Amino acid sequence: MAGHTQNEITIAAPLDLVWDMTNDLERWPQLFSEYASVEVLEREGARTTFRLTMHPDDNGTVWSWVSQREPDRDSLTVTARRVETGPFAHMNIHWRYEEVPAGTRMVWTQDFAMKPDAPVDDAWMTDNINKNSKVQMALIRDKIEKAAAGHRPAPALAD
Repeated sequence: MAGHTQNEITIAAPLDLVWDMTNDLERWPQLFSEYASVEVLEREGARTTFRLTMHPDDNGTVWSWVSQREPDRDSLTVTARRVETGPFAHMNIHWRYEEVPAGTRMVWTQDFAMKPDAPVDDAWMTDNINKNSKVQMALIRDKIEKAAAGHRPAPALAD
């Protein structure tokens, strides 16, 4: 069995702002609540190899791994994969962006499998990723919408 998740959110903000803010890796600790730090290890063309480190979990464990991420602005997609897989046999991530009447729809798809000796199975991780993605997407939406409000011209005042 393998795990698969797909979560989406609509952000009331222009696509360019959503794209720029969600693809600014160095600022992910300010965008996501779960990441303590991001260290860029290598950039090659559009592909970035980087280390993500999370805040300590409830048991005090700090999780960290290396991923590669490659945005494609023309297709409004991002592909990523874990290079250091940790408890995952594999983890592949696909982000898709779409302009919609209400702003920008962002869709995250994750395909993965846990290693046989991982502390949790595919079903547990699927549930965990689904829960956490909803939390992180809502935080990101709120931060981007706040930033978008700061970019809008003030309404004209009637005389």
